This record gives sequence, structure tokens and C-alpha cells, in this order.
Amino acid sequence: MNRNYSRREFLRTSGTGALAAGTGMLHLMNRGCTPQGPYDLLIKGGTVFDGLGNPGVEADIAIRGERIVGIGSRLNTNKASRILDARGLAVSPGFIDMHTHTGPHLIANPLAESHIRQGITTEISGNCGSSPFPVVEASIPEVEEMLNKQFQVELSWRDMEGFFQKLEEQGIALNYATFVGHGNIRGKVVGYEDQKATQDQIAEMQKLVEDHMRAGAWGLSTGLEYTPSSFGDTDEIIQLCHTVARLGGIHSTHMRNEGDRVLESIDETIQIARATGVSTQISHLKMAMPGNWHKIDSAIEQLELAEMEGLSILADRYPYIAASTGLSMFFPNWAKAGTTEDFIDRLKDPEADAKLRAHLKEAEQKIGTWENVRISAVVTEKNKAFEGLDIISCAELAGKEPYEFMRDIIIDEKNQVSMVEFIMNEDNLKRILAHPMVTVGSDGNAVADYGVLGKGKPHPRYYGTFPRFLGKYVREEKILTWPEAIQKITSVTAQKLGFKDRGQISMDYYADLVLFDPGTIIDRATFDDPHQYPAGIQTVIVNGTPVFQQGETTGELSGKILKRGMG
Repeated sequence: MNRNYSRREFLRTSGTGALAAGTGMLHLMNRGCTPQGPYDLLIKGGTVFDGLGNPGVEADIAIRGERIVGIGSRLNTNKASRILDARGLAVSPGFIDMHTHTGPHLIANPLAESHIRQGITTEISGNCGSSPFPVVEASIPEVEEMLNKQFQVELSWRDMEGFFQKLEEQGIALNYATFVGHGNIRGKVVGYEDQKATQDQIAEMQKLVEDHMRAGAWGLSTGLEYTPSSFGDTDEIIQLCHTVARLGGIHSTHMRNEGDRVLESIDETIQIARATGVSTQISHLKMAMPGNWHKIDSAIEQLELAEMEGLSILADRYPYIAASTGLSMFFPNWAKAGTTEDFIDRLKDPEADAKLRAHLKEAEQKIGTWENVRISAVVTEKNKAFEGLDIISCAELAGKEPYEFMRDIIIDEKNQVSMVEFIMNEDNLKRILAHPMVTVGSDGNAVADYGVLGKGKPHPRYYGTFPRFLGKYVREEKILTWPEAIQKITSVTAQKLGFKDRGQISMDYYADLVLFDPGTIIDRATFDDPHQYPAGIQTVIVNGTPVFQQGETTGELSGKILKRGMG
């Protein structure tokens, strides 16, 4: 039975700090697919895109319970308990977000408003080597503090099963699937130091990967640019991916480098896929920093050759030229080895100062100017004034040099400082988004424009990824046709993951659907004012139940946790 979660109830409780591959549609229509018996919802007269790349056709869709039970023209309205008029609208399978970082956000607010309102009905989380589980024992105090400050959420789980149980008890508005993070696995077995894993430790990590996949994780994510995942060498990842491949999972990777060594990193990713046969997903494919923009041709050639070789490789990308991550990304991995306290101690160490300054000077030269980097979120009130400002402006406001400002705010915030960095090229972006080997992923979190999740100035991709892709790049830039674009964000991703009965509009498939206006769909979120929902989305249906309609979330929590083998 679907749970209902009142937005008004959330606002009341949060104010007190409470914790709160099937047959295509066109083929079915040609067969005259007519539902038998009554149905709960009838969507009338929309232009239906089946998600398989076929042209849109005017059709009705009948839903009973969680499933599609009829597709055709002029279905009998007398059989329907409820009718939605979709004339003038496109009807699409729900959008599948291949790359998110949503976790405790769904506990803080299960309505998932910033994702639901842009048509996302399923998100794939646990990316970049980081997942909410397993929780490393030594890090529990730090995790508890972070959850309390950022989300007003208690750490009530230690493993994936506990996290899933928390979500299931509360309910969620969209479908949630996840990888297990290599950083969590390595942190639990090897620790956070820069050291090579022993064969016994690799065997222990393999066992943890297998246990998580058998419990429902869709594979392993690596964050090879982040500690401690970055301390794992290629051989370690190959051995872990042998386990992932044997169980039919996916290796989702934030590659070791996306800038100066991006081509070498693609080579490493292909080497891992070739050695193991693992299905591979390259996260947020980019050529970062102006000095690397010209590498786009070589990068695409590498991927196409790998596909011709028979390797299963896709990539994902968000439709913006700015990236977003922690400000600590500019600091070297040797400084970040160990705990957060170890990192802060090194930042305070006078003997490390010259070496750190030199490293950040080189980073500044690559990015062009610190004006290309903005502070997007901090935790403490005393630093809130810096949110939304570029590093140069922040440094001037603080009366410091840029390096000193960056060092000191990381110390003040205990490394909980997020940034947005403008490091990519628009022409490259369009080529990447249009490529058939690339899906779409927001690289964002499910947040809201109110409550604990409405703070800071996050990357607008949290709110606008899919409407921007469809509105700006499909309707206006015409980099793809509508059927091609919808296929990219629905069935392509579903088939990559091996989802059963999702990602297309077909008989007996789950009724995850989006009704939108192709003429008006667009993002509204900006870098200066990111907490804005998009335009043009009329209705979002998750497992047969409307969760967004007529400009408001309905409060229904009809989403499911999609576990591997049960998607």
C-alpha cells in the first residue's frame, strides 16, 4: 500500500528539528492491445513515445495497480476510475537518472522534489566510490556529526540492509537503486591511508562486494580521483571487478583523472573492462580544464574502439559546462590520506605549507582563474556569506589570499565545503550528450526548495538536468530527435542496468511515466538561484501512482527500492 507524505507535515516537523526487454508499444498497438476489465487510471490522447526510439504516436494508456495494462487508440473511458487528459502533451517512460549521490536526503525528505519535478522516476545512487554504507566503524562519530548538521538525520544503520530498511519503513517517492562504493569497502578493510592492499585484504573486499551485490547492489562504483578509492591501483580494481562481472553487475567509475590524464584514465577503464569483461559505466564524461578540451576526438575514438571490440561500455553526462565537488579536490591526495583530522592537521602544518601552495598554484594555472570556482555550500553559519561567491571575491571579503581562504574555510568547515567550477566547453558538451554511447545523469541529489535540503547554492543540475537536456539541447539546439533523446534517458539506461519491466511503455511494464509539454519544458535553476523547479512537466507517475501533478507533489510515496535481480 502506498504511503503518503504531506509536504505541510514535513514543513511542520522539520521546523521543530524532528527527523523526519519487452515488446515495443507500436507493435502492441498494431495488435490492437485492449485492456480487459476495469483499470485505475487512463491517460488519454497524449503523444506516446515508447522509449525504444520509435516516433511518438497518439495513444491512450491504461493502468491497473502498478502496471500498464492497455495501449491503444480510444480506449474505453467507462472502465477507468480516473482519467488524465494528455492532449497536447508528450507521454514518456519515466526518466532514469544514471548518476546521483542521493542518500540521507531521502530520509530527510522522502518526496525527492528536485528529482520528481524534473521527471525522474528512478535514480541510481552510490556513485563515485561513495555510498551510505557500509559505515566504517572508525568514521562513525564524523558521519553522525555530518548527518546531524546537514540533514538532521540520525545514523540508524551500519550496512546496506539497514539503510534499505530505513527507506522502506519511511517510504520514498521515486525508485532507488544503488551501487556500493569502493571507498567505503576499502576504508572498512584497508583504512584511509595510502597503502597497497594485500591479497588477503583484496579477498576480504571481494567478499564484501559479493555480499552487497547479493543483497541488491547493482555493482561497484569507484572514485579513483578521491581518497581512499584513489589509493587502489589498477590490479586491485581488476580483482574486484572480476567479482562484479561474475555476478552480472556494473563497474561505475569516476575515472582516475578527467583533465591532464583523461586519455590515460580512459585507457585504464578499458583495460579493467577488457581484463574482466565487466559491464562499465564512465561517470560524467568530460575533458576538464581548457588545456584538455582538444582531447575530445581521441576520447570518443577510444570509447568507440572499445565498443567495436565487444566491450560493454557507456558513459553519462549532465548538460552543463560546470562541475561540482568538494573544495578539497584542489588539494593533493597525499594531504588527504587518513582521516579528516589528519587532512586538517596537514593544512595547519607550517612544513607542508610551501608544498601545498605550489600545488594550488598549478591548479590555478590549469583552471585559468579562481574566478571560475564558486563556493556552493558550507555548514557553519559564520561562513554562509561565502556561498555563491567565487574564490577571488571570497578571498577579498575575508581579507586573505585565495590559497589562505581555501585552506582556512576547509579547516573551519571540517572539509564540508562544496564548490562549483566552470571547467568545460560547450561544443564538447553537445558532442558528448549527442553520442549514442552516452546516457544522462544529474550527478546531483534529490533536494527541495525548503527545509534542511533547501540550503546553500548547489549546482543547478540538482533541479534542472533532464528538462535542460530536453528543452535546450533537444528542442532548441536539435542535437537529437525527440525519440532518440527519450530513448537515451529511459530504455538505454534500463537495459544497461538490466532492469526488468522498466524503461519503456509496454504491456505489463511498471507504469513509471512522465507527461510533459515539448514546447515549454525547460530548466529554471541557475547558478545564482539554483533552488528553482523546472517548467513544462505536467504529471509524474511512479509505479502507477501520480506523485506530481498540477504543479505540486501529491505526497504519495509509491517508489520502490530496486534491488539487483528484482528491478
